[in-house]
Amino acid sequence: MSNIVITIARSYGSGGRMIGRTLADQMNVPYYDRNLIYLASDKSGMDSRIFSEHDESIKPTLIERIKNLSPDKIPPEIRRFSSHENVFRYQQKMIRELADKSDCVIIGRCANYTLRESGNKLVRVFIWAPHDKCIENVMKKFSISRDEADKTIRDINKHRREYYKYYTGCDWESATNYDLCINTGQYDVKSAAALIERVAKIF
Repeated sequence: MSNIVITIARSYGSGGRMIGRTLADQMNVPYYDRNLIYLASDKSGMDSRIFSEHDESIKPTLIERIKNLSPDKIPPEIRRFSSHENVFRYQQKMIRELADKSDCVIIGRCANYTLRESGNKLVRVFIWAPHDKCIENVMKKFSISRDEADKTIRDINKHRREYYKYYTGCDWESATNYDLCINTGQYDVKSAAALIERVAKIF
């Protein structure tokens, strides 16, 4: 019997992570986000910092910069795992295994693309909000200025957009990649989570 797997891509500051956590609690299913880094680290035996530095970004990491300058100083096992492609593939392997194990909610990391042929009941969600709303959310959460919030949002969304394009060849924000797109300028966290749960039950 296939599992119900809900993947949530989200623009920064839209509340997607909180919606995913709320949804997982409502459905009493596992929630996977940054904990994927530690699960992959435990299973591979590699330092979690290797996975963390590559997380949802294709910018050069500290390990890669050091390796380019002095490859002889990086242990062979680190060199083998430190490329973006290797870390991405290992993380996607973990996502497939977790989706096959039980119903779950998975945040980001191209999970909607990775699981497109998994055979599970996949509900692909994109959470977004108007830019001003995201700025307000980030300012409130981190007690930073409007300019700082604006730059943070633009930078993080840029990394997510490039990461998704690099590994999938698709546009991260295109509605064609999702079953449900939710504007959190119109829904609060609980209402958005309830809406996703209703769609999941239909599936």
